Amino acid sequence: MLLLVAAVLAGVFTYQRLQYDFETLDGTSYRWEELKGQWVVVNYFAPWCAPCLREMPELANFHAAPPENTSLFAINYDPKSKPELKAMVEKFSIEVPVIVSSESTKLPMKKPPFLPATFILGPDGQIKDTVMGEVTAAHLRQRLSTLKKAE
Repeated sequence: MLLLVAAVLAGVFTYQRLQYDFETLDGTSYRWEELKGQWVVVNYFAPWCAPCLREMPELANFHAAPPENTSLFAINYDPKSKPELKAMVEKFSIEVPVIVSSESTKLPMKKPPFLPATFILGPDGQIKDTVMGEVTAAHLRQRLSTLKKAE
């Protein structure tokens, strides 16, 4: 009986460890629960969106030196397979972690009505700000600084 209980608990533990809310193109899996306590920036983009492509170097700049306790992710507006997404990331030299969008992807925000759209989530996992339109690294840093002071 003890072995059965141990096997069930091990199975539940393994199943829970294999569950994730989203995965990035590099194969890293994330659970929003694990990101609590951090500030998270999520940028929606698309290759057909000229302003989105213009802001990508700014997002790469932000990602290269993010404010303390802050992560950045980008997500393509239109779902693509991993090979399609990889080709797009290479074609447009996207240098930020890109979320692979699928039916199982869980995000704390709804798909925006237009692009580009950037969401800032606070340490509690709740959306603290939404920026519709192009952003710069300096604007993101300034906005995060203001939000962090208000916490």
